[in-house]
Amino acid sequence: MGAAIWETAMKYLLLIYSVEATFAKAAAAGGLPAIMAGHAQLQAELAGQDVAWSAARLEPVATARTLEKDGDGRSVHDGPFAETKEQLGGFYLIEAADIDAALAWAGKIPLLDGAKVEVRPIAA
Repeated sequence: MGAAIWETAMKYLLLIYSVEATFAKAAAAGGLPAIMAGHAQLQAELAGQDVAWSAARLEPVATARTLEKDGDGRSVHDGPFAETKEQLGGFYLIEAADIDAALAWAGKIPLLDGAKVEVRPIAA
């Protein structure tokens, strides 16, 4: 998306956290088409309301690497930074008038049971 469409409102990052094993189980049971259709519907609604947005699904945490400042150098570790039950699985970056509008959009994200969406304002 071009920079010009990102200039009218506050930006919010909608971080989607879920348990990878739950996602894999849903995929094996054929339960993902409904979730993916829900994402397509949300994206069409965002576009239909002229909301600037970007989104992506992330690869599993086994593919992640974390770079850490270590004294005067840096070290790279396998996996995500934090030890948690849930993993960051994807995100939306949207423009919204305020946090309540961003939360309303976050509430429309299709999720598997137990998944969460963290809504974070982008610093100006």
